[in-house]
Amino acid sequence: MEVINDVLGYKNRKIYQDTDCFAFSLDSIMLANFATIRMRDENIVDLGCGNCVIPLILSLRTSKKIIGVELQEKLFTLAKKSVSLNGLDSNISLIKQNIKDFAKNEKNVNHFNLVVCNPPYFKVNEKKNFFNVSKEKLIARHEVEINLNDLFICVKKILANDGNFALVHRPERLLEIFELYKKNGIEPKRVRFVYENVHKNSKLVLIEGQNNGKVGLKVEKPLVLYNEDGTYSEEYANLLVEVAK
Repeated sequence: MEVINDVLGYKNRKIYQDTDCFAFSLDSIMLANFATIRMRDENIVDLGCGNCVIPLILSLRTSKKIIGVELQEKLFTLAKKSVSLNGLDSNISLIKQNIKDFAKNEKNVNHFNLVVCNPPYFKVNEKKNFFNVSKEKLIARHEVEINLNDLFICVKKILANDGNFALVHRPERLLEIFELYKKNGIEPKRVRFVYENVHKNSKLVLIEGQNNGKVGLKVEKPLVLYNEDGTYSEEYANLLVEVAK
């Protein structure tokens, strides 16, 4: 069933969602605000944009053209509706295509100054029972269509010489992610861990690297989302209401 919601904390951004699909999450909100957008950056792409939450937020940070790439028909349709609903057809372009095919297109090679991606977090486990999971949710959560190694190969192809690649993932795969950044000549430059509260382990990490960048990693201060009484932390609250102020 299709519904229209506010993008979390952003009263001037609406988004179409479908209960059969994987809904946008805090992960996407964090990534859209974490990624570096430089004044000179002209070309931005979100790989696997889903229903377009990341481009919707990025459009509040820049007037430059943003491309969203999405393979799944249902999510692509929701994304198109979301873009039109917000009057952003001139700001955001959507392409229904597999990420691997998008990277093969000659016009995309070494073209993008910023690539963002909230990829599937989990490797495919052949023994796991997926019968009760919709196709849309399966593809969003598990590396069915693309795995991390293939994603980095695609990103390397489309990144401009000093372009940035920002993604969000689970900390348990951080070493693998760092290895893939280095293997593909994208130097890790920033990392930030996200915590639900000060008493819990991090379950989310934001990473950004620069294509052919110099060595030097900045570990940013942790982002804690909730105070001990369950209320939003000051930083998280400011992040959510920043655009609505």
